Amino acid sequence: MKSTMRMRAILLTAVAGMTLSVAACGSDEPTDTSTGGGTTEETTESEEATEAEETTESEAETAGENFGDGCAAVPTEGEGSFEGMTDDPVATAASNNPELETLVAAVTAADLVDTLNGLEAATVFAPANSAFDAIPPADLDALLADPAALGNILTYHVIGERLSPEDLAGTFTTVQGAELTIEGSGEDFTVGDGGSTVVCGDVQTANATVYIIDTLLSPPA
Repeated sequence: MKSTMRMRAILLTAVAGMTLSVAACGSDEPTDTSTGGGTTEETTESEEATEAEETTESEAETAGENFGDGCAAVPTEGEGSFEGMTDDPVATAASNNPELETLVAAVTAADLVDTLNGLEAATVFAPANSAFDAIPPADLDALLADPAALGNILTYHVIGERLSPEDLAGTFTTVQGAELTIEGSGEDFTVGDGGSTVVCGDVQTANATVYIIDTLLSPPA
């Protein structure tokens, strides 16, 4: 009898010990997992905000690299602004900039819109409206009516690689096939034998770096 009672006591003690052990193990687990989840979500939102700020700062920095007195004629906002042009390929970007209105008409007449937009990387010397205004109206009309001759001239304004101001001086082969020489440094550059001047430089589009110039270039005969 005493033996049976002792056995029961041992069993009760063991069960009680197991119960306490299980309870103790359960107390080691986190009581609130939502706090950890909230911290992760807050961290992700913070990282996204930081990335967005860095992107905005990068775009602003790119738009701020432009130089030259002619830049004052470029819109300060909208698709034709420096920042707005970065989103589109070069022919489309130029079409949104009123300072390049006549050039866009010439590119369209020469059927070069898709060609320019399709370039992987390019440097474009874009004559401002005033460059075309200097051409006698009859001569300009005749040129616009001759897509082959017009295309020959316009592709002479294009180099098949992006050139930053630091790399701009030199002699390069144009898309037209002839060589084009650019001289100068810093923010002062002349282009071609006629000494066309860069009036607004380092304009970025999706696939090209644009330098607005004050005269129309003529390829070598």
